[in-house]
Amino acid sequence: MAKIVLDLHDIFNKGSTIDAELNRVIAEAIEKKIALVEIILGKGSGQLKKRVLRFLLQPEVKKLYHRLEKDDKNFGRIFVHFKY
Repeated sequence: MAKIVLDLHDIFNKGSTIDAELNRVIAEAIEKKIALVEIILGKGSGQLKKRVLRFLLQPEVKKLYHRLEKDDKNFGRIFVHFKY
């Protein structure tokens, strides 16, 4: 199964860049019909994870993907599943 990995470690404190990267990776997954996007957040304070989840749960973004999964074995990872 093909997947896209987005590592946000390097831009954790750049809000507009984070949103742009999330938009880019979602658009790429849809365009290439890739079923899974793995977002690597790191384990920090949890603020980045909250920001990413708020972004992904916006109604206009939420309608683009099928399911959101928080990795129960690794706090610093989120999976976004697409269905075609």
